[in-house]
Parts: sequence; C-alpha cells; structure tokens
Amino acid sequence: MTAAQHRQYHLPTGKATGGPYAVDISPETAGWGYSSLRVLELPPGGRHTFDTGDSEWIVLPLSGSCSVETDGRAFELAGRESVFSGVSDFVYAPIEAQVSLVSRDGGRFALTGARCTRRLPARYGPASAVPVELRGTGNCSRQVNNFGAAGVFECDKLIAVEVITPGGNWSSFPPHKHDEHRPGEESELEEIYYFEIAGHDATPGLGYQRVSPSGHGQGTDVLAEVRGGDVVLIPDGWHGPSMATPGHDMYYLNVMAGPGAERDWLICDHPDHAWIRGSWEDQPVDPRLPLYSAPSPVSQ
Repeated sequence: MTAAQHRQYHLPTGKATGGPYAVDISPETAGWGYSSLRVLELPPGGRHTFDTGDSEWIVLPLSGSCSVETDGRAFELAGRESVFSGVSDFVYAPIEAQVSLVSRDGGRFALTGARCTRRLPARYGPASAVPVELRGTGNCSRQVNNFGAAGVFECDKLIAVEVITPGGNWSSFPPHKHDEHRPGEESELEEIYYFEIAGHDATPGLGYQRVSPSGHGQGTDVLAEVRGGDVVLIPDGWHGPSMATPGHDMYYLNVMAGPGAERDWLICDHPDHAWIRGSWEDQPVDPRLPLYSAPSPVSQ
C-alpha cells in the first residue's frame, strides 16, 4: 500500500477538518455509503446550527455541556468534563430536521451520523441509562459505554459506542470484521474510530491501531500511530488490536452503519486469534476498570 493510500484511512489531527468542524467525515469524503462523524468545538457562548438532511444524528458531549433544539423540542445536556471522567447524556435528531447547539461554557461535541430513510422522533438519552460493559480480562480488559448500541437505543441505521482501554492494554482484540452480509453471523458495517489519548503530566498520549485485509472490499491495510483527535476509517478488513501505550489510557468513539435491513452488530473473529477468548476465563478483569460507571437515575 502506498503512503497516499495509507493516509486515506488514517487521518491525523487536522487532516479531517471541514468548515466549522475539527473532524468532518461524511459518506462522500470517506468514499462509502452511510457512516458520518463530526467533532464540533464551541467557545463559551458558542452556537452552531446544522440541517440533518438524509442522516440521523446523535449529539454526544465529549467535554462540556450544551443545550440542543431539534424537531420542535429543547434538551439540556449535562455532558461531562472529559471522556475519561464519566458517561454523558446525549440527544438523537432525526432526518430532515434542523439542530441548534448552544454551549454556555464551551466544549467539544461529537455528532455521530448515519444515512437512513426512517424518521424517528427526537429523543433525550440519559447518562443513567447507558449500559457500561466490561469486555475481556487481563491485558485485554476494556470498558464499553453502549450509549448508541443496537438493542440499547433505537436508531434506523446508526450504531455508536465508546471504548476505554487502560494504558498498556489491548482492545478490539481478537481482530474482528464486519464487512460481509451473512444473516445471523455477520453484519456489513462501515466504521469510524475517533481517538482521544490521556496524557501524563505534559506528555501527550499515543497508541496504535491495526487494520488488515480480510479478502473483501478494498483490502484495507493500516498500522497507525494514533494521537488525540486522530481518525481511522474502516470500510472493511480485520480491525484490531487497538493498543494503548503504558501510562496513557486510550478512548475511541466507534460510529457504524451499513446497508443491512436489520440494525445488528454481528462480527467474525480472525481465525488465527479467536482462541484468545478462551483464555479470558482464567484471568481477572483489570482492576482499573470500570474507570467510571453510569450515574444513578435522578429521582423525580
């Protein structure tokens, strides 16, 4: 693979900007059909308005809080200090609507999107309802915040989750894929990884992401050193591991969507590495996890 082809899939900070967005990935810029991601940075008192068009969107605070108006409804998002400090609430906006965000104190907000056809109502997703899942054990332990997972929160096409990998651990392992439609076994899903890496004192964090060809699609092949704000596009292929360097916790936001009639996350493990799951029974979960849990519901 040439350097130009490699850069097509790994987009370091500043390489995926567009208009007001620090990250602006659309089906057109990614060269696929469904998945989108925007990262919006607002100053104190900042406002941003956009049309949803033919995509459904979830507004998710990465840091800070905001007010959201869409489809004739208004929502207040408490947000969070950072992706390493807690689960966030969020808002779903349907196709063919206008969305306005206002942040009194400023912040950074992810807009996760998927091209779709079914129009669902605008809704608020409380942080207390986000399932926090621990996957793997030992140095494969990681935390998954399933805010927009299939079977958790209703969307037409969009699937979105957050993963936190403690420093020194591997996630997205064993490598897996979802680039074929095989009913009941595998979904066809395009995927975006957006990274934030915890620093140590004045030292920025870094990690590594691997994607290898599966024999389907474009033969995607990436080995990238990733830093905060980087994006990796995965149209196909075995993806994983995602490696967090010691001392630097890794966060990534996964955005997925595809052509399937059913909104499912069905994956196929790499046959050379699937055996690792069997070893997890004999190891404890990393005691650093969960980094945090969902807050208790607020009583009315």
